[in-house]
Amino acid sequence: MDDRRGRRLPFNGHLHTNLSPDADVPIDAYARQAVELGIPEIAITDHVDFDPRAPAYAFTTFEERRRVVREAARRWEPLGLVIRFGVELTYERAWDEAVRHHLRQHSYDFVIGSVHIGADSPYISGRLEGWIVGKSLPEIVEPYFTEVEAAARSELFDVIGHIDFVKRFLAPHITAADLAAAPELIEPVLVALVETGTALEINTSGLRQPPEETYPSAATVARYQALGGDRVTVGSDAHLAGQFAWALSDGYAAAESVGLKPSLEPRLTRV
Repeated sequence: MDDRRGRRLPFNGHLHTNLSPDADVPIDAYARQAVELGIPEIAITDHVDFDPRAPAYAFTTFEERRRVVREAARRWEPLGLVIRFGVELTYERAWDEAVRHHLRQHSYDFVIGSVHIGADSPYISGRLEGWIVGKSLPEIVEPYFTEVEAAARSELFDVIGHIDFVKRFLAPHITAADLAAAPELIEPVLVALVETGTALEINTSGLRQPPEETYPSAATVARYQALGGDRVTVGSDAHLAGQFAWALSDGYAAAESVGLKPSLEPRLTRV
């Protein structure tokens, strides 16, 4: 992978350590790169799932994650690095009450809510190919975008992560260009973000995955701003050390091109 790491940017708001089941990175590996690259703030956002079949269900404990992050924050503070204790919570309406209970019991600096591809998802490889036969594009994306809109309207999260992540799994059957030609399909998600004051994440991991564009695209970020959205975060969604800050500059550029200033400030209240 070419060195496309962003440099001298305000923060990286989406990072997974070895306390996520799909990552293998010690927290200090990210901290070291942040200092090296002139990024003064990072958020550690390891996965927490609520479906017992999901890989991050009870993978570790809140107390362990908090201890690791707080200890690292103390180690790196003398070098000018702020490390926030964040989390990426998987949201599905079926587990809404479990998510609410978790957030009532546990306090974070920064909370991402994301819809992933769970055990019952039609988007799983081997299931998707048969499921999409005879379906229109709106019918294909509806299950995913309905969950993402519900996540935004729950008002549980500071930010909704990778709002069109589904395009990673639809490729090559449905391309990013196909979705770009139907912007009305994601519009209800954007409206929900604006109406609830929930931030939009610009996630640069899509640039190293089949969509080859950010989640969401720069055009979608511009539409969010046109609808009145003014809260964005940027993160590389790293799961490997080499992915730290990868293409992070592209995410900032998408925000700044429409006059948006990325921030990690949490929402004032959660429902």
